[in-house]
Amino acid sequence: MKKLIFVVEDDDDIARLLQHHLEAASYGVKLFPRTRDVIDSAWEHPPALFLLDIMIPGGSGLDLCRQIRQSRELAHVPVIFLTARSAEADRIMGLDIGADDYVPKPFSPRELLARVKAVLRRFERPLHPAKIAAGEIEIDSGAMTVSVRGAPLVTTATEFRLLEYMARHSGQVFTRDQLLDAVWRDRQYVTERSVDVYIRKLREKVEQEPDSPRYLRTVRGAGYRFEVPK
Repeated sequence: MKKLIFVVEDDDDIARLLQHHLEAASYGVKLFPRTRDVIDSAWEHPPALFLLDIMIPGGSGLDLCRQIRQSRELAHVPVIFLTARSAEADRIMGLDIGADDYVPKPFSPRELLARVKAVLRRFERPLHPAKIAAGEIEIDSGAMTVSVRGAPLVTTATEFRLLEYMARHSGQVFTRDQLLDAVWRDRQYVTERSVDVYIRKLREKVEQEPDSPRYLRTVRGAGYRFEVPK
């Protein structure tokens, strides 16, 4: 069964180019020239990935990404931004609202396909389908779900992979580079700051006091460690 990709791009030439190369790579493609109807369509037929331009008529790709991340049904679906805005501040802003990757324009179709494949590989189900109980956090690796104090938690696929990886290696200190290698794998458009962004976002979700974290601890001068409170 073909993996479905939602492409939100208002430039007809770019949209057709994307559709041609994605379909040639055996993906299913649904095009949207504006943000309207994207969420409703995704609820009916959830895609494997969203490919979003940032500057779109009827609303921005950033706003659309926020809506995706606020939806329990869609929050786990990876998002790639495809945009002419390529400064590091723009990339960090995109990651901060939940994007999983960032491909600047102009791009080569071959490069884009490599990025799409890398992101989809990254979000395949974990190799260890087991549950991890760590204090008040329970992680179901097979279902890719997290609960905190018995309440289900909405996470993006990247957030889940980062939390699952660190909890599975509880007590071990990881540098940012090590976490990038383990969770992101293909690192062309992510930096050490990406790790800091996602650690902060996870703390806001799992910690009762994000500014005084008990689970996701900073090890000064080294990196981060997942720790089960005693």
